Amino acid sequence: MPQDFDCDVVIIGGGCAGLTAAIYTARASLKTILLDKLDPGGQLATTHEVENYPGFPDVVQGPELMERFLKQAQRFGTEVRSAEVKSVSADAPVARVVRTDQGDLRCKAVLVCTGADPKRLGVPGEDRLRGRGVSYCATCDAPFFKDKEVVVVGGGNTAVDEGNYLTKFARQVSLVHRRDKLRADPILQERALKNPKMKFVWDSVVTEILGDKAVETVKLKNVKTGEESETAAQGCFILVGTTPNTAFLKGLCNLDEPGFVRVNARKETNVPGIFAAGDCEDAVWRQAVTAAGFGCSAAIAAKRYIDDVDSQQK
Repeated sequence: MPQDFDCDVVIIGGGCAGLTAAIYTARASLKTILLDKLDPGGQLATTHEVENYPGFPDVVQGPELMERFLKQAQRFGTEVRSAEVKSVSADAPVARVVRTDQGDLRCKAVLVCTGADPKRLGVPGEDRLRGRGVSYCATCDAPFFKDKEVVVVGGGNTAVDEGNYLTKFARQVSLVHRRDKLRADPILQERALKNPKMKFVWDSVVTEILGDKAVETVKLKNVKTGEESETAAQGCFILVGTTPNTAFLKGLCNLDEPGFVRVNARKETNVPGIFAAGDCEDAVWRQAVTAAGFGCSAAIAAKRYIDDVDSQQK
């Protein structure tokens, strides 16, 4: 490798997409450095029970699953570093520079796998009971709430659609919305309003989530009258949107209005040599297995890009 490159590939983010990408790039004999401002693992590292990841017929703990991802990536030679990325530049014809709080890295390709954070309510009990009844993904966790009562917070497409989905498992779904009408598409609203297992709590917000070892009660407040109430629930699904971790790409890569990276089918951004995979570019599926698959796609595309660059430099 020429002396002016620190590595072939820098992968930003150590969740399912980033670690899968690292497995593929390192295994392809590309010198790979993976950066994460926290310990690698992503959102799945905060999930207590995972039962829908292929290859694990029994429930697996999220941290255990991500530890396996990490060990596999490191077995092929991935170097993992703790650093926060501040910006990425692509001024030179080939070199891509990743600027971090620990210094700069020069590489041939950058894979952005920074994920997206669910928007939080910021109420007491939310963080303490996350993974113990508090969830941000009905598709992921609905089967854990069979024949139970759950609260869904939100009024947009995601909240209404996943609320409908939850009724396939839960005994009752109470949808709490701060307004007096839903914001979801009309067809989704119609399905929800006709669903006998859906209950609507209008003009209300969640003020606290209570429970000892798991969610037991959700406190509500009517924003018009100020009246406070409590509803029994074993689950609280907070579905008020997600924020992609892509601020450092503004002005370089094309982002959509919410901030998700725009990519093509090969996970290429508008900037040659910069790829994106996982929840930072996927506003639809947001599953561990899809993020892993997208990380694989980005890694293979990056390998082909680097092969082309190297052949042109000879």
